[in-house]
Amino acid sequence: MTAPVRFPRFFVTSPAPCPYLAGRTERKVFTELKGPHADQLNEALGRIGFRRSQTVAYRPSCVDCQACVSVRVVAGEFAPSKAQKRILKRNSDLVVTECRPWATSEQFELLREYLGHRHPEGGMTKMDEVDYADMVEHTPVSSYVLEYREPTSDGSVGRLVGACLTDRQGDGLSMIYSFYDSENEERSGLGNFIILDHIRRAAEEGIPYVYLGYWVEGSARMQYKIRYRPLERLGPRGWRRLGSEEQDRLIREAVGGDASAGSTGRGDKALAVSR
Repeated sequence: MTAPVRFPRFFVTSPAPCPYLAGRTERKVFTELKGPHADQLNEALGRIGFRRSQTVAYRPSCVDCQACVSVRVVAGEFAPSKAQKRILKRNSDLVVTECRPWATSEQFELLREYLGHRHPEGGMTKMDEVDYADMVEHTPVSSYVLEYREPTSDGSVGRLVGACLTDRQGDGLSMIYSFYDSENEERSGLGNFIILDHIRRAAEEGIPYVYLGYWVEGSARMQYKIRYRPLERLGPRGWRRLGSEEQDRLIREAVGGDASAGSTGRGDKALAVSR
């Protein structure tokens, strides 16, 4: 017997300080993902700008600001820049493994080092290992963790240098949160490599898009997302591809951001209390 379709109920959070633009407040609309149709609901909401945090789908609903813009890369048409080609070559020896969404102590230690170096004042620095396990394992949809390890000469398991929690949707790979060894000078650009690897995987699987979460014009830490071509942004009339001249301008105006955050870039433990 087919389970009845459950229409989601939506809620709005109280205003809170914006983590990206000084002096502004943020508010979110969210709904719970559960039941046999959680995957379909997550995919449908993803196409209109929602993101997932554990068992919740959310998107910004700020009264006087629309700075958060959903962006996605057209995987099959992606052409790496010279800088991105260098990153791919520099990290091409990494061993990448697709793992079930199960948190490990090794992943948590890498996350702790990453947050301490890149986001020492962010809310996620207060996470303990149980919080991290909740972030990874509390998923009602098709998810996995990609682990990036250094190669070894004897076939043993190499050192973990990067990881990404990813949702596999019908029309794309949605990068939920990525982290990496940000102090590894020999492998600079690891955050960008993780994105590039997702684009490659999507193209090889015939999946149209890689969802990068929200791009925030004016926020330095989010500017890395504008460097992937072709890029589409979600607006009032749906998804629109950025023209070459427009994207060139936005890249010139970028404030030197790097892939310093996960794909959502929110830095919150769970949506129920924040994003």
